[in-house]
Amino acid sequence: MRFDELIGLWQDGARRLESADPLQRRAMERVTDAIVLELRRRLGGTFTTSELAALYDEQGTDWCFDTARRVAPDNPSAWDMPTVAGAAFARYVRQASDYAGGTRIREDA
Repeated sequence: MRFDELIGLWQDGARRLESADPLQRRAMERVTDAIVLELRRRLGGTFTTSELAALYDEQGTDWCFDTARRVAPDNPSAWDMPTVAGAAFARYVRQASDYAGGTRIREDA
C-alpha cells in the first residue's frame, strides 16, 4: 500500500485512541508508546514516509500484537491493533524527514 492510502488508517487509529474509554486508554497509550519505540528501533532516526509505509506493508502489525501482549498482558482491550498500531504509526510519521505540519513534503521533479 502507498503512504497516501495508509495515513488515513493511521489517523483513524489515533482518533479511536483519543476517544477510548479512559479506563482502557492508559494501557492503550502504554502499548502505543512501546510500538513507537519499536518503530524507532526498526527504522532508525532518519526515515521517509515511503519507508514507514513499506515497513507497514511488508511486516504488517503481527509484531505490534506481540508488543501489546508483552506490555499489557492482562488487558486484551489494549491489543486492538487498528487502534494502537494505527496511533503509533500516526505518531511516528510526524518524525519522517518528508513530513511536516501534517502534510507530506513533495519534492518537485
